Amino acid sequence: MYIPAHFAAGPDSVRQLLGRPAAANLITATAKGILATLMPFVFDPTSGEYGALHGHLARNNPQCSEPAAGESLAIIQGADAYISPTWYASKAEHGRVVPTWNYSTAHVYGNLVIHDDPAWLASHVRQLSDHNEAGSERPWSVDDAPERYIAGQLRAIVGVELLITRIEAKHKLSQNRPDADIDGVVAGLRSRGQMESAADVEHAREAREQSRCPHSDAPAAPQAGPAS
Repeated sequence: MYIPAHFAAGPDSVRQLLGRPAAANLITATAKGILATLMPFVFDPTSGEYGALHGHLARNNPQCSEPAAGESLAIIQGADAYISPTWYASKAEHGRVVPTWNYSTAHVYGNLVIHDDPAWLASHVRQLSDHNEAGSERPWSVDDAPERYIAGQLRAIVGVELLITRIEAKHKLSQNRPDADIDGVVAGLRSRGQMESAADVEHAREAREQSRCPHSDAPAAPQAGPAS
């Protein structure tokens, strides 16, 4: 991934991107070509040297049975949005502005491990459900469904674990624009109801300002993996 220095995601931003409820495109190179599946996942920072992504695939999915050649890749996408040049204050000053696209993404590389152990799968689906139900007023639990029914559902899936070897992450969130333009971007995104993208731009500006302060007393952010 091409990552200019001003768009490089720091360790804390990477951990937030991996830790939120989301799905990733799991991509593997196999003897039968490149295979890909959109897969909900949970990030486990305690597995392996750099953590792991835990997910599952349908048992009939050929990506489960075709061995991966070398590293596999999971592409995680945060909020993204079109940025209109009409939002920039600098448009009125000189007009030298063009549209762009804001986004956050992480390319997570690792070694793929297939899990067909019912205990591993049961623990995974419980963790995945709890992770995604955490913000619900009445969260659903695996225990809400009949045990025999859950057992049948588990037989239809296979667990996958991507043991992370490296991470390339990018936050392209208007960090290269002057503050007046960033104010316009935030206001424009909010006017379209894209609150998550607007918040991402604000957080990126805060991170930019903190990086410019050499005497910041903020504690070092934990590493989510080797960002390159």
